[in-house]
Amino acid sequence: MDIRRLEVFCKVVELKSFTKAAESLLLAQPTVSEHMRTLEDMLGEKLVDRLGREVLPTPAGKIFYQYARNIIRLREEAIQSLERFKGNLSGHLVLGASTIPGNYVLPKFIGEFKSRYPAIRITLRIGDSASVMDEVLEGNLEAGIVGSRSSDRRLLSEELFSDELVLAVPHDHPWAARSSIDLDDLAAEPFILRERGSGTRTAMTRFLEENGFDVSRLSVVAEMGSTEAVRQGIMARIGISILSLQALAEDIKLELLVPVQIGSLRFCRPLYLIQRKSRERSPLCSAFLDYLREQVK
Repeated sequence: MDIRRLEVFCKVVELKSFTKAAESLLLAQPTVSEHMRTLEDMLGEKLVDRLGREVLPTPAGKIFYQYARNIIRLREEAIQSLERFKGNLSGHLVLGASTIPGNYVLPKFIGEFKSRYPAIRITLRIGDSASVMDEVLEGNLEAGIVGSRSSDRRLLSEELFSDELVLAVPHDHPWAARSSIDLDDLAAEPFILRERGSGTRTAMTRFLEENGFDVSRLSVVAEMGSTEAVRQGIMARIGISILSLQALAEDIKLELLVPVQIGSLRFCRPLYLIQRKSRERSPLCSAFLDYLREQVK
């Protein structure tokens, strides 16, 4: 069975489109269609249905997709193992990360690692912590870095980096000139929350409640789906919020936003490396994770 046909089939399923699959694989759409027809003829099963503009796998296609993806992954791991045996490292690694590690922590390490091994390719998919955990569980990502520990026993969680959360207000806010505020003062100000599933929101909620503040007391005026949106919301004076200090560094330097101390509290949270327990890591993934651990010692 031709591996290339399996790659085409998987890409059609993942992108739900013959056209998008063709673009992604740098093939003509008729070529993609021909690969699909040949594969279905070989198996004697219809693998996908066209439903309007969307292409979805049939029940048989869903079963075959899991095996096809594993075959492609095993081929990639075999090639990586041989290259590593020869003293080289190559291949494609797909990682996930929540907003803070994805935007502010990992790019530096990925760049340095790739400079050591130019033949590799790393794809970093950024989403909220919950979605990254789901993708790791489903096998779409080899590993992820997220802002909250998973309670799912199928995942291994390892503290790898640390992050500090701070209360941020506009530069002309009355609190900007104060040395600190009381925790109870938070209840009186319009507040912007990250979306549910965000590691920042989960960690902030736990931090406040551990210090005796019920988050239901917050005067929530907006929920936003990214750190960038919350930053812009604060600068637009929609409300204040608690965000990663790393995400605010440039704004603080330019005096657009001001971090405000909450009493004597300081909130540092770990960022977790997550992996699925039952999954064997590829040589490239193992090498990259070992590299990360070396850098944070």
